Amino acid sequence: MADKPQWLIREDAAVPVLVALALRQMLGIREPDDLPALRELDVRAPDAVDATPALEQQWRNYWDMTIEPRTHPAEGPLELIDGFETLVALPASGAEELRAAISPLAASAMAYAKAARNRYFEAMKTATGGGAYRAYASAIAEFEREVGRRAHSFELNVQVLPFSQRGIWWIGALTVAVTDGLRRDVVAFDGAIRPIIGELA
Repeated sequence: MADKPQWLIREDAAVPVLVALALRQMLGIREPDDLPALRELDVRAPDAVDATPALEQQWRNYWDMTIEPRTHPAEGPLELIDGFETLVALPASGAEELRAAISPLAASAMAYAKAARNRYFEAMKTATGGGAYRAYASAIAEFEREVGRRAHSFELNVQVLPFSQRGIWWIGALTVAVTDGLRRDVVAFDGAIRPIIGELA
């Protein structure tokens, strides 16, 4: 039994990820370029001042630590930011511009993220009848039939997010983001997740 391939898939709409994306939108940060905006959250006005390169870089470092903390560990001590409970920790030095920029946004970013996560749980309960992992098992079985072998052991994190565009994006080495509407569409999601599993398995 020990050599039987194992796969581990975690699906969530994690509040820290939603907070990071809400802050990205509120600050007008364009990184990562291919990720769309969040729904039900104002997009900054076209005439708003652009985020500075330093602010974008500091947010990107924070984003990488938030998505995959084991792959992107902090280089020094971290400090929690007031208003974000224990969900936002920034380097004690080197993130001063980001800390100053996000502090006034804490209440609105937290409220948005918690509401979005609650919607995810309600929607997934309804859409899947509680069987969220059936979609992954089906895609793995289909992959194994196609290639004629067992899937290798792999790990995948799936963040189901309320993006304004439908799709699936790699956001880390082992992490993808999928639009909530696509995740609820059984047939479309099966087609979208299969190539991702093919890359890992």
